[in-house]
Amino acid sequence: MTEPSLRSDLQLARELADMADSISSERFRANDLLVTMKPDMTHVTDADKAVEAAIRGGLADSRPTDGILGEEFGVEAGTGSGVKREWIIDPIDGTANYVRGVPVWATLISLAIDDVPVVGVVSAPALGQRWWAARGHGAWTSEKVSVSETRERRIFVSGVTELADASLSYNSLKGWDEHGRLSSLVTLSREVWRTRAYGDMWSYMMVAEGLVDIAGEFDLQPYDMAALIPIVEEAGGAFTSATGSPGPWHGSALATNGVLHDAVLEVLARD
Repeated sequence: MTEPSLRSDLQLARELADMADSISSERFRANDLLVTMKPDMTHVTDADKAVEAAIRGGLADSRPTDGILGEEFGVEAGTGSGVKREWIIDPIDGTANYVRGVPVWATLISLAIDDVPVVGVVSAPALGQRWWAARGHGAWTSEKVSVSETRERRIFVSGVTELADASLSYNSLKGWDEHGRLSSLVTLSREVWRTRAYGDMWSYMMVAEGLVDIAGEFDLQPYDMAALIPIVEEAGGAFTSATGSPGPWHGSALATNGVLHDAVLEVLARD
């Protein structure tokens, strides 16, 4: 039996995102939403668990030998031979927003092959937008333009070449401060054109669309980042840790339009 193609893996990820959207959208702003705190003092809702369970069920049917890493239910080792195939899931990225009724949240679905994310889907139904990519197939987005019409288009990072012209999204001051990097952020903020904290997955998708040029944050898990990486990279950008290491395994993220990446790393390394 041959390995699935990335195109078919991407199609599956998009179908799983459709299922996830139907669950999360129905529970968004529900009066009976069940919210609890995990041991790390982050929120989890019944929607988070339901979405991840549904995605895992879909993968069990369609890719039964693949491994899974999910935020809510942990690791399930794959049983397939050959390359390591692992689906990485964040059922609701931005749960704190979800709990408060803020529409900036999304389901993140990625496939990593030998620990390299090669497929990514970011689906934000409350924003009416979805982003996706597979290695070698470009980065794309779809947007709701009316109740009955969705428009798709290919996306690319910006062409900004100077930090002085760049827009930066830093997610939260507290996150940088808790990791002893607030002075680095302040230094970078003085070198760029403007700063905003759009937050969570949205910052990185705005980099992929060319709306923002730099996005970064700390205190991240692989499931927070894996789906973002193929989209940013296929749009022409660069995605590493805040110290320049590749992949979603290092606890921090820095995404840029690629042209600015080395300059941003150099500024962050000063302090």
